Amino acid sequence: MHRRRRTALLLSAAIVAAPLLAACGNDAHPGAAAVVGDQRITVAQLESRVNEVRTAQRAAVTDDAQYAQAVAQTGSLARDTLHGMVLDKVLHRAAEDAGITVSRREVQEMRAGLEQQAGGAKGLETAWLQQYGIPPQRLDENLRLQLEAQKLATALGTNTSQPAFWNALSKASKALDVDLNPRYGTWDAQKVARVDAKTPWVREISAAGTQQTT
Repeated sequence: MHRRRRTALLLSAAIVAAPLLAACGNDAHPGAAAVVGDQRITVAQLESRVNEVRTAQRAAVTDDAQYAQAVAQTGSLARDTLHGMVLDKVLHRAAEDAGITVSRREVQEMRAGLEQQAGGAKGLETAWLQQYGIPPQRLDENLRLQLEAQKLATALGTNTSQPAFWNALSKASKALDVDLNPRYGTWDAQKVARVDAKTPWVREISAAGTQQTT
C-alpha cells in the first residue's frame, strides 16, 4: 500500500481469519492478538473494534444489499484493524520519543475544520467510515493520531510520505518488539506493516481434501 495512503488511514480495516487459520497457530501469548511492548491487544479487544465498524456500517446502510456490499468491500476487516491498532501504538511511541504531544483543543480544531469541509459532523463521520473504516466513536482518536503524524513529520523536517518519517516509525516498531498472534500474520518492523503468514500447509490440506473427493 502506498505510504501516503497508509498514513492517511492510520487505522485501516480487515476481517476475521478463516476458520482453518483461526484454529491453528502456536500462541506464545494466549488470548492476545498482538503484544506491543508491554501492552497486549487481546482477541476480544480486536473483535470489539471489528464489531464497532460493522455496527456503524449497518446503521449507515439500512438496505440489506448495500450492507452486504459494504461488508464484502471490507472483507479483511480483522487483519486490517489489527494492523491499524498496532500502527497506532508504534506511531504514538515515535511521537513520544520525539517529545510530541497533542492537546484536546488541537483535536477539536482539526475536527471542526474537517466538519466544515464535509458539510457537518454527520458528513465527516460518514466519510471517515466509508473511506477509512473508522466508526464515529473512534473519530477523535484517529484525528489525534493524524496530528501526531503531522507533528512528527514536521519535527523531522519531512512529510509523512518520505523515508525519514517511516524510518522513525521503524525505529519505534523495533523498540516495541511487536509480536502478532500467528493467525493474523507477522509484523515487519522494517516496513512497519503486518505481513500475511506463509501457510503452505493450507494448500496441502486443501489439495488432499480434493484428492479424497475425486
